[in-house]
Order: sequence, then C-alpha cells, then structure tokens
Amino acid sequence: MKKNNIIQEKSYQFAIKIVTLYKNLVENQEFTLSRQLLKAGTSIGANIEEAQGSYSKKEFLAKLSIAYKEARETKFWLRLLRDTNYISINEANLLLEECEELLRIVGSIQKSIKQQLRKE
Repeated sequence: MKKNNIIQEKSYQFAIKIVTLYKNLVENQEFTLSRQLLKAGTSIGANIEEAQGSYSKKEFLAKLSIAYKEARETKFWLRLLRDTNYISINEANLLLEECEELLRIVGSIQKSIKQQLRKE
C-alpha cells in the first residue's frame, strides 16, 4: 500500500497533540479519562501505520476499520473532556475538527477499498 501519505502524517501529528494533551491533563490530576483518550487517540495512527504493511487489501481495510473506530472513540473522549470542563471549548473544538478530518479521510479510503474489492 502507499507510503508517506497524507493520512499517515495527519494521524501522526494528531497523536502528538493527544500525547501533549494527556500530559497536561495528568499534571492537573486527571488520570482516568485522559488515559482513555491517550489510548484511542494514538491508536488511530498506529493502525494506519500497520495498514501500510498489509499483505492484502482485506487486511488493509481491516486495519483502517480499526483506525476509524478509534477515531470515533477519540471524538467521544474529547467531547466528554470538553463538556466536563477538563479542556477548553476552543482546544476541544480544534482537536475535534482534526478528528473529523481523520474520520472523513479514513472513511473515504475505506469506501474506495471496498469498491475495489467488489470489482475483484
């Protein structure tokens, strides 16, 4: 599959922001929600990276599907942290916009791969 693509870079940069947010939350004594966010938010990029090493389109699609689900979970944790005042509305909204962008890109790639698989 493709290497050095936009989704790899965007998911990696997003993971960096999630790690930074996690560190800030832990410094302020929030451990439970921040840990969930850290796991889900960094898993997006990890699964996209794993997908790059796939041996088939089906495996590629499976890894992307996991990345998509992790992005959905990340969206949930960001909204929860925002709505419980652990993070500012502005900070949350910026991260939520990036998360939505990842969801759109991954969703589009999934759709394309599914169409290719149907043609085979």
